[in-house]
Amino acid sequence: MGIKQVKVEVNELTVGMFVSGLDRPWTQTPFPLQGFYIRDVNEIKELKVHCRFVYIDVVKGPSPVSTKLKTLSGKAEIVTRKLTRTDKSLKAANLAPLKIRHHVYPVSRALEGEIGKAKQLHQQVYSAVGSIMEQVERDHNKIPIRETKRVASDMVDSIIRSPDAFTWLSRVKEKDEYTYSHAVRSAVWAILFGRHIGMPKSELDILAMGVLLKDIGKTRLTREIIEKANRSSAEQEIYESFIDHGVEILRKLPDVKPRVTSVVKTHCERINGSGFPAHLRGDKIPLLGKIAGIVTFYDESINPRGQDYPCSPSKAVAKLYELRDHEFQEELVVEFIRAIGLYPTGTLVELSSGEVAVVVEQNFERRLKPVVMIVTDPVKSPMHEPVLLDLAEHDRLIQQKIDAGKIRKQEADRIEIIQDLEPGAYNIDIVSIRDTYIKEKSGLGLMSLFRRKVKLPGFGVKS
Repeated sequence: MGIKQVKVEVNELTVGMFVSGLDRPWTQTPFPLQGFYIRDVNEIKELKVHCRFVYIDVVKGPSPVSTKLKTLSGKAEIVTRKLTRTDKSLKAANLAPLKIRHHVYPVSRALEGEIGKAKQLHQQVYSAVGSIMEQVERDHNKIPIRETKRVASDMVDSIIRSPDAFTWLSRVKEKDEYTYSHAVRSAVWAILFGRHIGMPKSELDILAMGVLLKDIGKTRLTREIIEKANRSSAEQEIYESFIDHGVEILRKLPDVKPRVTSVVKTHCERINGSGFPAHLRGDKIPLLGKIAGIVTFYDESINPRGQDYPCSPSKAVAKLYELRDHEFQEELVVEFIRAIGLYPTGTLVELSSGEVAVVVEQNFERRLKPVVMIVTDPVKSPMHEPVLLDLAEHDRLIQQKIDAGKIRKQEADRIEIIQDLEPGAYNIDIVSIRDTYIKEKSGLGLMSLFRRKVKLPGFGVKS
């Protein structure tokens, strides 16, 4: 079913509507993602500050007409009261403001300079986590924890230098046990997040170590319990015991700091008390535990166990955004979305031109304008030769030509990302795209031959 948008003045908005568009660019507002459900009157007030009208999706949420009919019948008041009571019971405790420092870590090494080291280190991390999981089942006294500590710290260093390198490796689905790969991917998201908010290197090391080891207790559970999708209450209780098992294992290891164990202990807690095992609320959950919970949720959304085609990053972000201020701290959710962007490196996207592309490198100043490699034509047929397009640079060149009077604004052939696609769409091999891009970029700069040129109406193609 397609999107059915209706233009609505902000004064007509009600709780439950799905806002799909604004009367200004999203980047000029504090809303971190494009499209969200209105959950309370505070969000309506925020929209009134920035917009005169918005577009709502009447497929995903109620339309203005249906809302007015409910109000006239007296049903809306009843529904609102029920929702308010439910929301309050799930509302998070008051939370202290976070100390966030942006731009602490500039990118100090280009992607092509870091990718080789990152790839080698990526395998070392997998190996270290795998060795721990295997050794836990054999002999708790001989767990190779020091090697994991070393590679975790090295991974932090690599992501600090060049965030895109490790992101590329984690976005590509590798052939490995789910628990291992999930732990490594989650650690990458956690370090990217911590880097974004300016956490000290020592804190990033603890966070990385804790997230890598967060599922170690699952070695004490049966495969059937771990992989079962619909567990009974008794089975869910057994499953949740993996936290206590993990804490017990780590507390016996002298090389594991208590704060690393704390990450393992609290990564399944939620700020409204709905998590486990202790049902902690608000700031009783330490910051690193809150971060570990967010990255775990995000990675499980884009890489669900046992499914060949996980959901797209934007859908995962939307799910996370809906849970802000309920299960996850709102300030952290917003910063996480800003840290990874709506289109993380390795994401498959559709452009306004109809072409399909892969996000190959981030633009940390303009998150919605990354570098992409176009791999299909507008009718979705594979390109004979990939085309590299820097969306931000393309925008700049077009604006330059508009300012010079060479083209009129309405004739500008601007290209935008209109949506991200489910992984596996159009049978596009992300691994091949990654390898091609990195090889060319680290070689003789041949990718410049493939760059999209700016099209001028009536003049063919100009550089």
